[in-house]
Amino acid sequence: MKVKFVVFAVLSALICLSMNSGAEAVDTRDIDIVRQKGVLNQQDFAVIDRFLDEAIKEMVRTKDFTSIGNLRTVIVHRQSDQKQYADKFSESAHKYLTSGLQQALELPPERRIKVIVNLLILIDGLKDLRQADLALAMLKYNNNVIRYWAIHCLTNSGIVKKLNSGGPTNLKNARTITEQLKGQVQSGSSEMMSLMVQFAAEVKIPQSEELLVQIADERIKRYAGWKVKQELLDAAVLNALYGKIAAGGVNKAATARRFGQLYSYVLQRYIKGKQRLSKNQKQQLASVLVETEEKCISKLLGQLQTTIRKAIERDDDSALVAEHNRLLGSGTQAGQLPSKLKYDYGTSGGTKRKAPFALPNPPKPKPTK
Repeated sequence: MKVKFVVFAVLSALICLSMNSGAEAVDTRDIDIVRQKGVLNQQDFAVIDRFLDEAIKEMVRTKDFTSIGNLRTVIVHRQSDQKQYADKFSESAHKYLTSGLQQALELPPERRIKVIVNLLILIDGLKDLRQADLALAMLKYNNNVIRYWAIHCLTNSGIVKKLNSGGPTNLKNARTITEQLKGQVQSGSSEMMSLMVQFAAEVKIPQSEELLVQIADERIKRYAGWKVKQELLDAAVLNALYGKIAAGGVNKAATARRFGQLYSYVLQRYIKGKQRLSKNQKQQLASVLVETEEKCISKLLGQLQTTIRKAIERDDDSALVAEHNRLLGSGTQAGQLPSKLKYDYGTSGGTKRKAPFALPNPPKPKPTK
């Protein structure tokens, strides 16, 4: 499942504002002529450089954000696969995006955020690994919308495709991005985690499994503290964990342990939170449970599993608990998944745990004054 959080996207779009303006802020005639050439000379390189200089400066200095989406589109559409052109375009874009971001940091706070976000959305649209260092630098910025778009720049499908295309440089870039994303997990919003989960599921390096396990640990922690948000995200997390298990990942037992514990907490939250959670939260949890049973657990066990779906349809908590113990384990015996995948749930008092950790009861509501 690809988790998309519509509300957050709308809020981000409000910052970026309209893309419907027909007025182009920069002259594109010369760059369009150069873009059609098969062989370029120094004058052509100067045209590319001048175009990006003017276009990115316009993005930084504009106060009319109603046309900036169109300006981004104008820039992105002037890319080309012709090697001379592509190399110069990438080089100049990096130069002027670097100076543009530096200038944006000096702007008043409200305008600063709008300009930085729009420059990041441009970087995202370019899908150019040369610009990755600019997005990486923005991960340190203390603003969730900026961090979200910085992560988006580093995890979009175009970047992932290039990272997976092979070669030592791409491998190095993949490792660098993955390591930097690890630093975003603990403080990351559900929207940021959604991007990182998809990235970790698709990037073909061992470190991606480490990133995914770290995300699962953070989700498990938030469940344990009754602080989890956007439960639907865990369908994607569990599916990504399943993918690593099925592919025989670097540490299959550790990944399987997170799968079992996270799924257990989803199920326990569904049961224990019935009187505390909203209708939407309960629906999200039910969707995660049913989808994971069908798409992951059935495949792991080699047989269609429908007990959890049927128990939810009957609102039968006793059947849910029994199926939880059968699949995941109880205090007296290991479940089918731990037995087949050869994992446990850690140790307690020197003894390997056969059962997942129990979810604490939900905190009591604060008394109203």
